[in-house]
Amino acid sequence: MSAVAAPRRRPPVPRRYRLRWWAVEAGSAVLGVVLLIWSLVPVYNMLLIALDPDEGETEFTGVLWPDEPSLNSFRAVVTQDYWYLEHFWRQFANSFYVGLATMVLTVLIASLASFAIGRMRLTRVRVLTNSALIIYAVPAALLAIPFIRLVQRYGLSDNIWSVIAAEVMFALPFAVLVLQQYATIIPIEFDEAARIDGASPAQVYRHIYLPLMAPALAAVGTYALLLAWGEYLYQYLLLSSTRNWTVAVAIEQFFDADEAPWNYMMALALIYSLPPIAIFYALRRYMAAGLTMGGVKG
Repeated sequence: MSAVAAPRRRPPVPRRYRLRWWAVEAGSAVLGVVLLIWSLVPVYNMLLIALDPDEGETEFTGVLWPDEPSLNSFRAVVTQDYWYLEHFWRQFANSFYVGLATMVLTVLIASLASFAIGRMRLTRVRVLTNSALIIYAVPAALLAIPFIRLVQRYGLSDNIWSVIAAEVMFALPFAVLVLQQYATIIPIEFDEAARIDGASPAQVYRHIYLPLMAPALAAVGTYALLLAWGEYLYQYLLLSSTRNWTVAVAIEQFFDADEAPWNYMMALALIYSLPPIAIFYALRRYMAAGLTMGGVKG
């Protein structure tokens, strides 16, 4: 009978390494809790002010929770029962329109650009796309004046599409960069096999490139939407009429009044923040895949 080999036992981990591991884990947990509290305190203050029936005065007195919390401020926003809120739903629709159009145009233009650069093998185009990243080195405020002059020349003053053009301009360089990096994990043989079967570049783009790029497209689309949803400067400079305002511009008007109700403003801000949060969590898996796998070549 052959002797059965005894299973090899792992050597014991030195005590100093175990202590170091526990110290790292404890430090990471403490840092995570600190960052979580740091991130949630502003949101808690907004909720505290919004629930205060006395126009948000409780928050400034050090009270941690209103004695009689009320949802009247949220009701006033939804029913537009205040003169600052009388165009809320139209402004919310404008914000949604700007965000959705920015997302669609960014995904469309960036996917076409990355397909032409990476799959069509065009020469000297990467220099142009990489140079577009220089736009992030220039403060957005410095670009506002020439952009306003350009908008005025083309007759787009006080037009929502001027805001969409500005948002797409800022979202495109990063979107093209992410899609370029993600496309490197897709074998070029897929495209070559399709062309051998008689597929045109448009068919390769539609039936092969876009389905395989879905995670990255979701990532850049969500990025573009969040960028447009939270942007304020260009919306404030390019939109002058109440009819065309977005919610981001409307919130700023509360600061122009000496006795503006803070609880209404905080309720408006909380309601305005819900759609991008919902979209982010709905697409977070695709975003993680699109942003992390782009740096790995297959």
